[in-house]
Amino acid sequence: MMLRFGIVLLLSAGSAVAQLGPPPSSGGSTQPSQVPLSGRNSQGGSVNAAETPIPGTTSSVNTLNTTVQTSGPYAGSRSGASQPFSGKLSFREAIERGLAYNLGTTGLNSAVRQSAGQSRVARSALLPNVSGALRETVEQEDLKALGLRINAPIPGFKFPTIVGPFNYFDLRATLTQTVGDMTALNNYRTSQQVQRANEFSARDARDLVVLAVGGAYLQVIAAQGRVDSARAQLETAKALYQQTLERRKAGLLAQIDVNRALVQSETQEQRLDTLSNDLAKQKINLARLTGLPPTDAYEVTDNVPFTAGPSISIDDALTQALADRADLKSADAQIKAAEKSKAAAKSERLPSLAFSADYGVIGINPSQSHGTFTVSGSLKVPIWTSGKIEGDIEQADAALEQRHAEQEDLRGRIESDVRNAFLDLRSAAKQVTLAQNNQDVARQTLDLTQQRFHAGITDSVEVTQAREAVAEAELDYISAVFAHNLAKLSLARAAGKAEERYPSYLGIK
Repeated sequence: MMLRFGIVLLLSAGSAVAQLGPPPSSGGSTQPSQVPLSGRNSQGGSVNAAETPIPGTTSSVNTLNTTVQTSGPYAGSRSGASQPFSGKLSFREAIERGLAYNLGTTGLNSAVRQSAGQSRVARSALLPNVSGALRETVEQEDLKALGLRINAPIPGFKFPTIVGPFNYFDLRATLTQTVGDMTALNNYRTSQQVQRANEFSARDARDLVVLAVGGAYLQVIAAQGRVDSARAQLETAKALYQQTLERRKAGLLAQIDVNRALVQSETQEQRLDTLSNDLAKQKINLARLTGLPPTDAYEVTDNVPFTAGPSISIDDALTQALADRADLKSADAQIKAAEKSKAAAKSERLPSLAFSADYGVIGINPSQSHGTFTVSGSLKVPIWTSGKIEGDIEQADAALEQRHAEQEDLRGRIESDVRNAFLDLRSAAKQVTLAQNNQDVARQTLDLTQQRFHAGITDSVEVTQAREAVAEAELDYISAVFAHNLAKLSLARAAGKAEERYPSYLGIK
């Protein structure tokens, strides 16, 4: 049996580019993994709910322009054909489908899986690695060509210059193990924190999907309400036109009154067509967010009426947001990842110890073989790396500083989100109250005007104006309720855990 054992001391004078990779071989070294300079989500895309004042003067009580802005992957989805769909979409089902099929969550779920794989790769540098190999060799050597010249002292005997051909096989298992490598250990810790950061980013993406899908559903409800109001106004305008036409035939009204009623009926019909087109587009947009076929051939079943806002103070909401916002937790994990990356760079100055061992059989054939093994250890001590370690540390420190700056900015943005949501909620609540009062006044005015018209005291112009006031008041109320519900949904997202809080905030059962 052949036995070889050795401890090798390596004095390093340089190293290669840093990256996470497979475990080092015996006598090798591990390089620190450098995290990107910015820790912000590279996926891109955003979901924002905004309430901006309508510029200029207006006769409407609606002074807010409420919008939901969805961009990037959050505006699309993969096909959800595998999940049965009855043709009727509730608010909860829309959210569930969005969370399952919207690309905002799909992309980050893939990022979580990728970072989990990278973490396993980094961990493999710390665990034993075993490999096996079978080698069959057929060899023939020219001794003279190798410089070996032997003169035999025996008369008549000439030493051969060609040896072989001969053959042998080698069946062997090899074990490598890192014993002490702080750089590899900190690389693994870095990968763990990156994985945690991606997991929190995926949770934050779910909150954004709730805001995007919920906002789109509320837009469909508002669009449906406008269509219903326009349809009712059209029926009323047609009835008024018929009444006017009959009174004209009886000689009680002039032709100009008939013409006005006809124009009003046709205008209402065109308005209904325009609002119906908008409803179809809003439903197509909702379908795109939830993995449904991009069509409006389905029905939304929930109507989210006006309910009071959540009974929570702004200070409590800020406390909840700082404790629950997943994007802030992701930023915290990114800081820890950058700290571990810097520690890995500093650990390059420390010695690293690894060993390898192999055992196998070698011989002409299995029946004529013998076992052999080798055990070796390596200790690497960096002596001079030409500034490479200092460069790695400087890169890691720059990334860490950027992570802290991004975290501070995010804290400010979270407080801004909460305060903006409260301001929008308060403004929308006042607008709902005013719109309700205006509705009551407009309907009362219409009743009185119709009584005057039937009594022959006034003409159809005043009736038309009163109906327009009612229609405008109804549209104002629809817009105000939409703005109020969207503000509550925005507050749920701003405070964190929107997926859990939106039912209670919106009164969804």
